[in-house]
Amino acid sequence: MVERHGTYTTTVGSQTIDLPLVRIGDDLVIALLISVDHGVAFTECAARELAAQLSDLDVEIVASVATMGIPLGIEVSRALGLDDYVIFHKTPKIHLDDAITEPVKSITTGGSQKLLFDRERVGVARGRRVALVDDVISTGASVKAALRLLRGVGARPVAVAALVTEAMAWRAALGEDAALVRSLGSIPLFRYGPDGSLIEDWEGNAGEVGAAQRGAPDDTRGEA
Repeated sequence: MVERHGTYTTTVGSQTIDLPLVRIGDDLVIALLISVDHGVAFTECAARELAAQLSDLDVEIVASVATMGIPLGIEVSRALGLDDYVIFHKTPKIHLDDAITEPVKSITTGGSQKLLFDRERVGVARGRRVALVDDVISTGASVKAALRLLRGVGARPVAVAALVTEAMAWRAALGEDAALVRSLGSIPLFRYGPDGSLIEDWEGNAGEVGAAQRGAPDDTRGEA
């Protein structure tokens, strides 16, 4: 059973949403953004705002990661006036037997997975200016793997666009590619304080962190 700790209020561009606080480790709680749970209008609005941030980059194709990134990738493509996009999968399917692969580890799924890129779709990305779109950038692992895939097939990543970034660990993971990131908001991780309360961790480690300054958890809502 998922252990919940109320909700966290944050902004995604012009929109305000409440995210459930979910424990995923002995000393780690995350504000869980499941983009498909926030409706069509939310995704359409967020995609338009992300597309506006990409308008100066001459993006030719959008890439995203299944499954949560698919609706956002479609809507960003639509907002940019593009009629095609590419998707990296994490689940093997019949058409992916000969897929190009990259290993990846997710903070929410645990364990190792692979990103799978259909070889039949490589030509859509090769030589083109690509915006990689996803809902949350957390550790940066998925983004790093996706960028390797894109560059490995000769694509030219010009941006990494996300609804939100989570804490700061992704910056070190991405290195110079952190400069490609454009997002509509940011959220912290959460650690337990000495009294058992949740404290925002914007650095993304177990070191000393400041007390909650914004979007404080509301333990009266969203509890399982």
